[in-house]
Amino acid sequence: MKRNNGINGLNTSIPELRRKIDELDVTLLQLLNQRAELALAIGKLKASQSDSDADAPIYVPEREKAVLARLMEYNQGPLDQTSVRAIYREIISACRALEKPLSVAYYGPPATYTHIAAMSKFGASAHFMPCSTIREVFQAVETAQANYGVVPVENSTAGAVENTLDVFSTTDARICSEIYVPIHHNLLSKADALSGVRKVFAHPQAFAQCRQWLATHLPHAEVVEALSTAAGAQQATEDPTSATIASRAAAEEYGLNVLFENIEDNPRNRTRFIVIGMNRPERTGHDKTTLMLSVRHEAGALMSALSAFQRHGVNMTMIESRPTKQTPWEYVFFIDVQGYVTDPPLSAAITDLEHAALFVKTLGSFPEAD
Repeated sequence: MKRNNGINGLNTSIPELRRKIDELDVTLLQLLNQRAELALAIGKLKASQSDSDADAPIYVPEREKAVLARLMEYNQGPLDQTSVRAIYREIISACRALEKPLSVAYYGPPATYTHIAAMSKFGASAHFMPCSTIREVFQAVETAQANYGVVPVENSTAGAVENTLDVFSTTDARICSEIYVPIHHNLLSKADALSGVRKVFAHPQAFAQCRQWLATHLPHAEVVEALSTAAGAQQATEDPTSATIASRAAAEEYGLNVLFENIEDNPRNRTRFIVIGMNRPERTGHDKTTLMLSVRHEAGALMSALSAFQRHGVNMTMIESRPTKQTPWEYVFFIDVQGYVTDPPLSAAITDLEHAALFVKTLGSFPEAD
């Protein structure tokens, strides 16, 4: 795609370039409003059609993935792909809000990493509802207080978020989407220097991800468990001899100093979050399916059940176990596999799995994150 003549040349003056920007801003605004009018028209059509169409989900992850993928193909710069995604996240969010206001429950007070993940998925035009526990997020979705919920499910350093997995045993909510967020922890405090810190408020996951740094730099500090990273930040505001492990957004939200940046032990640290809802996304061709299952308490039962994936050429990307909490030493297993639930190889593997396991439950088939 050829750019406009003169924009990259040295003969154009700064005032002339600024004039061109002003003209383009007006054109962009007109086009954005045209896009918004189309979103409004879609909302009106849904409302005028049958009850099933009127209740169709406003957030359609498979459609959003297709839109962004097409834009990535067309993008020739100088804006990079991350910038284009961020811009269109807000455009889609604003247009979606015109169609129907969208409420999103998330775990923790404002400025938690889950809040950041929810913002990165749904944009600033959504209405965000903080919940004090992960179970409350699921309950908000199941009781229709929120359209969707966002909760953490696993971290690349600390592993699975057990509280999230445990709720799936008692919920009808489905996984609709996933988000990967790079996690960069900061040591925040009212103190001006590390020497003034005697106590660290830390969520267990944040502590696990910064254990080595804390042992090296604050070996004698008392570590106190916090309900969330943002809750730890709130507690640190009340004690000038304390600190917390949280995001830079939490420092701004709660008025804390950033004593040290990027204190995570693994610089490639990231957390996977899931979006839960009551709808089932359509197939995209680049999908992931999450299953929950239990097998007989006997030798080789799990290996025999999982061999179904190998037989049908299905790639398993994650497995975690959790105690059933009903019978001692019995477990349920959570498995992620690549593919959509109706894809012939995966469908055949699940059929075999159902014959080998005590029970199998599909927790969601959804677009796999890039």
